[in-house]
Order: sequence, then structure tokens, then C-alpha cells
Amino acid sequence: MLDKLKVLVDTANRAEDRESALRVIVTRVKEIMGADACSVYLHSKADERLVLAATDGLNPAAVGRVRMLRGEGLVGLVAEGREPLCVANAWEHPSFRFIPVTGEARYRSFLGIPLIWNRRVLGVLEAQRKAEGAFTDHEVALLVTLAAQLAEVIVHKGEGDDEDVAMAGKSLIYQGLPAAPGVAIGVLVLPSPLANLEAVPDRAVADVDQELTAFDSAVTRVQEDLREGSERMADLLPAEAHALFEVYSLLVKDGSLIGGVIRRIRQGMWAPGALRDAVAEFSGRLERAEDPYMKARAEDIRAIGRRLLVHLQSDSREPRSMPEGSVLVGNEVSFARMVSFPPDKLAGMVCRGCSVQSHNVIVARALNIPAVVGLHDLPFDRLGGRRVIVDGYQGGVLVDPPPAVEAEFTRLIRDEQVLDGHLRELVDEPALSRDGERIALYANAGLRSDIPPAFRFGAEGVGLYRTEFPFMLRESLPGEAEQFELYREVLQAFAPRPVVMRTLDIGGDKPLPYLPIEEDNPFLGWRGIRITLDHPEIFLPQLRALLRANAGLGNLRLLLPMVSRVREVLDTRELLDEAYRGLLAEGREAQRAPVGVMVEVPAAVYQIDALARAVDFMSIGTNDLTQYILAVDRNNARVAGLYDGLCPPVLKAIAQAVDGARRHGIPVGICGELAGDPEAALLLAGMGLDSLSMGAPSIPRVKWVIRSFSRERGRELLDEALDLADAGQIRARVRAVLEAEGLGGLVRPGM
Repeated sequence: MLDKLKVLVDTANRAEDRESALRVIVTRVKEIMGADACSVYLHSKADERLVLAATDGLNPAAVGRVRMLRGEGLVGLVAEGREPLCVANAWEHPSFRFIPVTGEARYRSFLGIPLIWNRRVLGVLEAQRKAEGAFTDHEVALLVTLAAQLAEVIVHKGEGDDEDVAMAGKSLIYQGLPAAPGVAIGVLVLPSPLANLEAVPDRAVADVDQELTAFDSAVTRVQEDLREGSERMADLLPAEAHALFEVYSLLVKDGSLIGGVIRRIRQGMWAPGALRDAVAEFSGRLERAEDPYMKARAEDIRAIGRRLLVHLQSDSREPRSMPEGSVLVGNEVSFARMVSFPPDKLAGMVCRGCSVQSHNVIVARALNIPAVVGLHDLPFDRLGGRRVIVDGYQGGVLVDPPPAVEAEFTRLIRDEQVLDGHLRELVDEPALSRDGERIALYANAGLRSDIPPAFRFGAEGVGLYRTEFPFMLRESLPGEAEQFELYREVLQAFAPRPVVMRTLDIGGDKPLPYLPIEEDNPFLGWRGIRITLDHPEIFLPQLRALLRANAGLGNLRLLLPMVSRVREVLDTRELLDEAYRGLLAEGREAQRAPVGVMVEVPAAVYQIDALARAVDFMSIGTNDLTQYILAVDRNNARVAGLYDGLCPPVLKAIAQAVDGARRHGIPVGICGELAGDPEAALLLAGMGLDSLSMGAPSIPRVKWVIRSFSRERGRELLDEALDLADAGQIRARVRAVLEAEGLGGLVRPGM
């Protein structure tokens, strides 16, 4: 039985669209349950009714026509009560409602299970039999198990029904994650249907050489596309966004991806299938990473794969529709697709998947294009040409907005233009509080393309440089010389400003392709400093490259990840001494650097004094620290809503770490995403932090908050916040203070 359930869920997941998935569900559930009919009713956002969306056993003509309120009929009763309902004789139940068009008069027994996702009722899964008699407890439990899994399938396929989506004048609201700030009003533009990697079937081929030639041609044409795009956009894109052309060109040339395709073709696969599997393997390697930055690079791999598939499938260029005020929408809106649009016509971006650290988001921020990602329930394939408002502050998307709402957002756009002008005036100003205390504002980075925006937004250095990316995009370790060149380039670019480089941070959740790691719980496993200390043959070349790169510059700061014991710091210092002595013995130039630890696990907080005596500085990684304290994986859609760095226990842990560092007179900063949150900035300043490191575009807003208050006011507000019950109350209190100071626009709530 478990095998049948797995096959059902897998088949529904692979369905091309929501309608196909629903047909699979009702047909297979009917078979598994031994029922005479199975149906799915879905909740309509347009009129708050339950709509018959699919059936096997009822009248097919009733699909889309039968609509009922929650609480109405047996199906409505299941949705209202949010629990299973099993009835031996449905006709005798007081809530039974006879609907002639369905043809269900012949069915006596009824079993209904609510389809629930993140506490929200999506609809009802119903099984019926002609014979009178209740379904057994085992059958009820089986359908509950199925419904829990199928609810997730329906969400990711988009649960709204076609009729609702097509109803003109009906406003539909979807909630995602804010990715690029701002508000946009425009028209939704759908992606091209030419390249769908997941839909590529398996096919063996007789002529391997022909497939290799076709793939080589596709690679050449994608390289030409990138070269032409680079030339076309040279004067239109900011330097940091334009640098992404080089990144994508390197991915096309990279031996891991291209070599993987060629290897599969030579094994007998046709080129599209080989590309599909190579992209899946390579992107999956990055997708398994816990670090959102690494996950975002998986999207780059898929984007390149789609561009290659376009040329494998068709000799024609990708068709494009470019109305004024275009809002690009799709599962993942690729960087290449974005830059194919004239900037004056591109108004916004909306992604069902994607992440806030994707390269397309980097481009959106660079062009001041509002963007929302993570809209898992957005039925984008049926929204083309619809009027839309994109709220890049709160992550909301409003389809077919009422005139009054559109007028209000038009006013907000005008206000935003005024705000941007004020923020640009702050770029060269220090983050100095009203009582004269300064906080250094740094940028987070990990690629060459991250360097230009750091300068453009006024970064005083780099507070977190991720060194692992070059390791993850290869099939062998990068050598010491290659690492040295990379680190030297970054250090020179910022000298004399400090650059905090985190040593290799890999592990069970983001393994290297040449160092596979299988673990049941990678979050608590072999990762970070643990793995590098266990592999000095990997760690020592990196330490040597870092010390060499620092020679004559002196702006390097070494940051150790996932530290949970003082012994790990001492062991690393011994390796650093060994690396330094070895370089000098070889006659190479090298320079020592201060050593710090990331405070990102509770164990580090609770031994903060001992760690402070062993290091030169500390950097609090609020992303992992928040996840560990709250026991929440922020990349898990089921619990991501519980993740908030302003929860009282997280704030208390941060404050405890800051107090410990200051007791020992060592600098302490924050390098997690909380540092870039304007609502958090005032509280963090009140703790006495020396620095905040964030995504470069967040620097001006955080700077404005810091310059608008004294640190003493921040401390007072922090004391108030720590007495509040939850993050929602804390944010409301901080927002009220910002509004009173006229800074509400920095955290403007949207829809």
C-alpha cells in the first residue's frame, strides 16, 4: 500500500499542470480506496466558495459548475470543521445537500478529508460508494495520510480554479517573499513555452555524433546570445549586474555541467535528455545546500539549461512580448530573460520559486525593479496579460486591483521616488547616531559581481565573503594558486577597507562533488570548521592562499564558521601558524590576519567568554542562530512563517553574545540577514554592535535609521522589546517609532 501511495504522489508531482495532477489524484485515489467515486473540491479565492475541480465517478459536466459555501452540505461541513467526516448513509445526515447535476444520488457512503496546507484549508478530498456502510477506520486513516501529501502537490501546482482565475474584475491576492524593494504596476508577461527541462522525455539514440554536434551548436549559440546581450546592455545595466554576463559565460564553459552532458550523450542518451539529467544533478548539488546563497546558484544552472534546451529544440529565437510596464512571471525568471527586455519596459518580476539571493534578483535590485519570489500558489500560466501590482516591500502580488487600490499604490510609487533621492544623498555619509556613535556598515559577498554594488551603496568593507562557491562549481579542488588569485583580487578591490573572509563552509547539506557526504541530519552534522579541521589537506592550502593574498594589504579578517568549541579555534590557529611558517620558509610573501568566529549555534552563545579570550573579533550569524534557537528551517515552506530574527529569544541570545564580546574588548558585528532589516537596525544599534553586514542594497535604509536616533534611544527600545511576547509585537512597536520619526517609508507596509 505504501508503494501505491508513493507512486500516486510522484505521478501527481510530475503532472504537467494542476488539472492533470487533479485527474491523477481522483483516478488513483478511487482505485486505491476501492471507491465508486472520488472528487476534489477546491477553495476559490474569488468568491470564497468550494468548487468541484475534478472527479472520477460524478458527472464530468459538474466540474467548475458546482459551488458551495463552507459549512454547506457534507463537503462544506468538512471544510468548515477541518476534520474528516465519515458517514454510512449520506442521505440521512442533516447536512446532506442533494445537487442533481453531480449525479451522486446513487452513492450512499461518504468520506471527506480536508486538504490543509500551512493551517489553510485548500479544499476537500471526497470518496463515495454506492453501498451503504461506513468506510473503515483503516480507510479513513489511509485517506488522511494521502490528503496530507496531496495538499502539498496541489499548492505547488496552484490551487485556484480556472474559472476564478479567468473572471474579469475579480481581484486576487497572493503572498510571497519580498526580494527587491519597491512597488510596480503593470501587466503580467508569461514565459516562453519552448524550454521545459522537466518535460523532456527519455530517448535512446543511434547516432551519438549527431547528438554531440547538436549540443555543441547549442552551446555556441548560447555563448553568442550572452555576448550579444552583454554588448546590448553594456550602457544600460549597472556594473555589478553587467558582470553577471561573465558569470553565466563561465557556467556555459564549465566542465562540470557541459562535461556531464557530453558524458551522458556518449553513454547513449539524446542531447535534451542528457542536458536534463546533468542540470538536475548539478543544480541539485547546490540545491541541497543550507546556505540560501548557494541555493540561489542552482537557479543559475537551471537558467543556463533552459537556454541550451531552447536552441536544442528550435532554430527560432525565443518569442517575446514586450508591452509597456511588463511584469515578468514564471517559476524562475532567468537573468537572460530579464536582460532581453528593454529596461524602460520592464516594471517588475514575480517568481513562483526562486530565492531572494538569485542573480535575477541582483539584476532587479540593480535596475530598481520590484520583485516578489516564493509565490508557490500562484497559477501564473493563467494570468498572462492581467493587470497586477507588485509590492516588493511586503511580498504581495495583487491581480486585477480595484481602481481605488491602484490609485493608492500609484501615490506610493511617487513617494518611493522621493525616498530614493534622499537615500542616494547618504551613500558617502557615515552611519553615525545622533549621540555621535558610529556603526560600520559592510556588504556581504561571494562573487566578483558582488563587488561593484558594495561600493555603489556605500559599503565600508565586506563583513562576510563566502569562499566556498569556487569549490562547489568544480569537479576537483581549486588549487592554492587559483584561490590566491581570487582572494587577492577581492582584497585589492577593497583595500584598505576590511574584508572578512569566511573559511570553507561546506558540510552534509552542501557537499563537494568530489567529497560526498551522506548524513541523516546535516544541520547537526559534519560541516563548517568540523570538516576543514578533519581535512587539513583541504584547509591548509586555503589558509596559505589567504595569508599570501593578505601580503602588503593587511585588510584580511579570517572568520571561522560553525564553531561550537574553543578547541576548534585553537586547532585552527595552530594550522595558521603552520601555514605561515611554511610560506616564509619557501620565501613567499605572507601576512597574518585577525581571527574571528561566527556565533551561529547556541553553544557559542553559552561559552561566549571563553571564545572571546581565544579570538580577535566575533561575527553573529543570525540566519543559522535564529534557525537553531527557534528550531525552524526557514527554507521549509511549512514552518518558514515561524522564522523571525526579532523573536525575543533570538534577541536575547544576540544581546548576550554582544555583551560577552564587549566585556573582553573585542569587536562584534552581525553578518546575517537581520543586519539589513531597517526595523531591526535600531534595536541592534542599541545593543552596542560595532558593525552590521548585509546585502549591499540594504545599506542606505539601515544607515538612515541609525542616523535618525541616538544609541541611547535604541537601548531604551530594546529594553521595551525584550519585555514583549513575540516578534509581531516587537515589529509593531519599532514601526510605530519609525513612523513617529517620519521613517515609515523605509518599511512601508503594502497590501
